[in-house]
Amino acid sequence: MKLLALPAFSDNYLWLLHDKGRAVVVDPGQAQPVLDALQREQLQLDAILITHHHADHVGGVQTLRELTGARVYGPASEPMPEPLTRLRGGETLSALGLDFEVIDVPGHTAGHVAYFCRAPAELEPLLFCGDTLFSGGCGRLFEGTPAQMLASLDALAALPGNTQVCCAHEYTLSNLKFARAVEPDNADLQRYSARCESLRAAGLPTLPSRMSLELQINPFLRTRQAAVIAAAQRVDPSAQDPAGHLAALRQWKNQF
Repeated sequence: MKLLALPAFSDNYLWLLHDKGRAVVVDPGQAQPVLDALQREQLQLDAILITHHHADHVGGVQTLRELTGARVYGPASEPMPEPLTRLRGGETLSALGLDFEVIDVPGHTAGHVAYFCRAPAELEPLLFCGDTLFSGGCGRLFEGTPAQMLASLDALAALPGNTQVCCAHEYTLSNLKFARAVEPDNADLQRYSARCESLRAAGLPTLPSRMSLELQINPFLRTRQAAVIAAAQRVDPSAQDPAGHLAALRQWKNQF
């Protein structure tokens, strides 16, 4: 079982999981990087998983469906490239002999979902979280509320600590710059920032991350920590609960 991050556009990753000549791809905003990988690795695409409706996540679906015959799965309540199987949180789909659990994670969009896979022994558990969770950050609230995003992030944070966090964008360095402004004394954050800067300098992805690491360095997962609360309240003194802290951080990040 192998996991590949296929670069697309300026900073997207299309995640390709494959085993024994069969493959699954997540959020193929472009078809060509996937087609190139299928040819290079001699793979047949079995399934396409979509987390939300934005064009940079669905733009390649129609071409891939037509050329490969892959089955398409996506969120139940968002506009999607038909035909596809629509899924809600709590449901499970099977591909490559694996079960992918669907988690409702509204916030970035109203019907956003994530896919969690308790992978076989040679891989740690996998989370395909689209634009809900980034390393060191979270998605913008285009359609959801801070309370929804908080609940979504809490649901993801409850996954096993060794879960590989497969985010859809290489936003890590900019997110960590903001995170250091929120928690300048966080030693774990300082170490992780240095490691990610080295990876990017070498032209390598910073992803996947690990859930245990994100809990140590990601301010949007740390809205109940004293240092993060204090930073959020400096931005918005009226923020008095975790959803308010998240809202203050997100507004700050939008302008950072």
